[in-house]
Amino acid sequence: MNQPNFYSVIIGTELLNGRRKDAHFSFLNHELLLRGWTHKASFVIEDDPFLMENTFKLIKSDENSVMFCFGGIGSTPDDLTRQIAAKVFRDNKMSFHPDAKQLVENEFKQKAYPHRINMAYLPINSKLLDNVVNNVPGFYLDDRFFFTPGFPSMSQSMVLQALNTLYPKNCINKYRLSLTANCGESDLIDIMNQMPKEIELSSLPKFVENGRQTVISLSSTNEKILNESFQKFIEHLQKLNFSYVLRDINF
Repeated sequence: MNQPNFYSVIIGTELLNGRRKDAHFSFLNHELLLRGWTHKASFVIEDDPFLMENTFKLIKSDENSVMFCFGGIGSTPDDLTRQIAAKVFRDNKMSFHPDAKQLVENEFKQKAYPHRINMAYLPINSKLLDNVVNNVPGFYLDDRFFFTPGFPSMSQSMVLQALNTLYPKNCINKYRLSLTANCGESDLIDIMNQMPKEIELSSLPKFVENGRQTVISLSSTNEKILNESFQKFIEHLQKLNFSYVLRDINF
């Protein structure tokens, strides 16, 4: 795999109808940034099997995708994630994972049957994620697709386990330079169009009391190209007599 693209899928109708507030995105995003990774995209979707399937397929189509999915791996009728994951990633093939089955039986004893035991019925060749709350594991596939409960108290330790084990640190150095110019974005479009493909450009407009400002941020793994590209912005601003400061004034 090349540089991984991280996705999150947060499943829960209760989030979309306002009965619960999401805590998964902010936690995962923070942990990714600590390790030098970033989100490619995040989806909050309802418990709809068609929508879940197509979201998983979209992410699977990215050969560099890494997905963290939250919710829907319990034992109630609206918990559909295990089945949809098996459909998309394992051609509908599922089986009782022996270690997961043992964990569920140990946790719930005779009450594991007839329903809770189904939490151990997983897509084939699943690996397990530890649950520090009640020992009912999450699972992951192909070291890329991670499935955790909807409860942050359970899912957060699983996220840490997955990242610390398989994606502990981005070893690729990425450099960033920013400036805030006292002009509008339209004044900078010509120079924006000159940026090479190695440059990741961000332009954020601001409306201030005396006019407009634009925060320009450039990043790249190539420090030389980054410095050259950033200098083009400075020269362009100087040519047009626009003042600027060499930082993002939002911070």
